[in-house]
Amino acid sequence: MTSQEELSAPLAVPSIAILGGGPGGYEAALVAASLGADVTIVERAGLGGSAVLTDVVPSKTLIATADVMTRMVDAAADLGVRFEAGSTDGPIMRADLKQVNERLLKLAHEQSVDIKAGLERLGVKIIAGTGVLLDNQTIEVTPSPAPETAADNIAEDSNAAARGEEAGEKIIVKAGAILLAVGSHPRELPTARPDGERILNWAQIYNLQELPPELIIIGSGVTGAEFASAYNGLGSKVTLISSRDQVLPGEDTDAAQVLEDVFARRGMTVLSRSRAEAVERTDDGVVVTLSDGRKVTGSHCLVCVGSIPNTKGIGLETAGVALTESGHIKVDGVSRTTAPNVYAAGDCTGVFMLASVAAMQGRIAIAHLMGDGVKPLKLLQVSANIFTSPEIASVGVSEADVESGKFQGDVLKLSLSTNARAKMRNFTDGFIKIISRKGSGTVIGGVVVAPNASELIFPIAIAVTQKLHVDDVANTFTVYPSLTGSISEAARRLHVHM
Repeated sequence: MTSQEELSAPLAVPSIAILGGGPGGYEAALVAASLGADVTIVERAGLGGSAVLTDVVPSKTLIATADVMTRMVDAAADLGVRFEAGSTDGPIMRADLKQVNERLLKLAHEQSVDIKAGLERLGVKIIAGTGVLLDNQTIEVTPSPAPETAADNIAEDSNAAARGEEAGEKIIVKAGAILLAVGSHPRELPTARPDGERILNWAQIYNLQELPPELIIIGSGVTGAEFASAYNGLGSKVTLISSRDQVLPGEDTDAAQVLEDVFARRGMTVLSRSRAEAVERTDDGVVVTLSDGRKVTGSHCLVCVGSIPNTKGIGLETAGVALTESGHIKVDGVSRTTAPNVYAAGDCTGVFMLASVAAMQGRIAIAHLMGDGVKPLKLLQVSANIFTSPEIASVGVSEADVESGKFQGDVLKLSLSTNARAKMRNFTDGFIKIISRKGSGTVIGGVVVAPNASELIFPIAIAVTQKLHVDDVANTFTVYPSLTGSISEAARRLHVHM
């Protein structure tokens, strides 16, 4: 490892080259340019990366449509809403998937264009192409045509740009420092190769023109659970194949149980402790063979079995950048790699597969290399959200951490069934969970399972980050009635008598 002094020295003439234009790359570029650096971004597919073009923005837009449909069904069932045209058993709704996908791809493209325009306003140079490190200060770029739309970025081969089709003369980019933000691509099963029609990965599913009548989803992690929830809400008959005992392995057990109960109530089939061995196309659908010999049939299959970092073939060894056993780039708390003046951010580091973390890693890297004020990344301050229905958000220490003895804490779980606003809005599933440090009462973690949990986690995240006492949260006024009232109540019940 290079010496701390050598790596900590701020650049005398700040010129920075960024390989990859996803959240880690473009957020870093914005910060660097605002601090006066000469910044160049090399991006092969489009600004925003997979987060904007094929992952976060498209999937959450799809989920927004599914959420509206789910709420309409619930409104017809319990809130006294009547739909005059159609069945008295409930609303007659149909998801026009072609329109839904056209809209989400349009939004993704517009977001990418907005990001590019913002970078160009700050003077960031953008090169469309595939980059390879020649050393720790040089990137060789094979230019490629910029895609016209976000849909152009959804290709069967996630590394197609690396082949250099229609490429022009190579460009050499030299800089005082390099930030690697090369992202990742969907992992594939050798016996379930995506064909973009019946067998799909999460980057291809937006090509569908009609709603899958029977969608089989392999993988019950965050991506699989989100798509299962969304397509169930849109009207598909969904079968979720999970190799674990519960959906969302590694997440809060109570939250996972709530989601499983909701899935069952909404007619979804969850095959737990089941491992998919192979997927084959038939004349009109797919057959998934499980490890125990069972076969599951459907119209389409979505494979969500994780991702692989885009770290192969980009010259990391030549530049002295070390990888982990999983192929991710090794970084420290301020995003430094093992090579002098080379930093890394985002999915390629394997730290947390979140756009917010990628952006924070990128900003931290720029602050550190330019000598600005910086605090190392603290993973226990990271808020995460799973965009199922209901949503599941978490921050800080988990209940599993407390049960294992890793942290000493008190855990308080408060069901939303007693919350007045939840009753008014007919929210029957969910809870607030707050974890405080035993003895002192400092808030160290929390979980929210509720509609818009992604918004509700923020006050708990503030408490964790700022080391607030449960009494600080309890004694802060909330609106009545509101879901945040349950956050205050949970904190009140954790009061430590002095």
